[in-house]
Amino acid sequence: MQHANIAIFGASGGLGAAFVRFFAAEPTNTVHAFSRTQVDFALDNVYSQAIYFLDEDALQQVALNFSADQPLDLIIVATGLLHDGELQPEKSLRQLSVENFEKSFLVNTIGPAMVAKHLLPKLSKDKRAVFAVLSARVGSISDNRLGGWYAYRAAKAALNMLIKSISIEVARRQKQAIIVGLHPGTVNTKLSAPFQSRVPSGGLFTTDYAVQQLATVLDGLEVEDTGKVFAWDGQQVPS
Repeated sequence: MQHANIAIFGASGGLGAAFVRFFAAEPTNTVHAFSRTQVDFALDNVYSQAIYFLDEDALQQVALNFSADQPLDLIIVATGLLHDGELQPEKSLRQLSVENFEKSFLVNTIGPAMVAKHLLPKLSKDKRAVFAVLSARVGSISDNRLGGWYAYRAAKAALNMLIKSISIEVARRQKQAIIVGLHPGTVNTKLSAPFQSRVPSGGLFTTDYAVQQLATVLDGLEVEDTGKVFAWDGQQVPS
């Protein structure tokens, strides 16, 4: 991708930062890096800004930076929450709580939806443009054979439904827009850290490798792919 105007949300995370570095390696690209804590990438074509992506007023102000003369070619939402100090993936119904569901849905579903609300109108309208958000294979209903992880699975399944619904609406006015979810595989980040011992040999990816794979997937997308979720190897994740 060259001469592209790119916005990346979640730029302080492992995958988000890797996306920034990957796309900024092409000097003709302009990368806007958004994260709750501002990150200095020390790159001339990267513009960092601190933002809480659940703050609609802040998102509205960000959207004002892009116009018909300077639209976005690619938006990536690279945020996600599986666990924190109190939130842990549930193994049984006994562990469910309102607080855990609220946390998971706020970050994994509602946040990306708000980014879409304010930034999708800023996508290029006269050429191919992509909105991609990190999803997960565990959000697939038909592929769920293990159960558990209730809040995270439900939040990602809801995200996948949002991707589908958004793609239908956007197609009515932006014929070349592609709205997709991306499953990066198991990546060596804080999100996967407590569970890496269960990953088969060769199944744990570096952030740079995962981003390279996902960038290849993004390059190969066609308008007919909008509304779908794709894994790092280019295979469609079932709904």
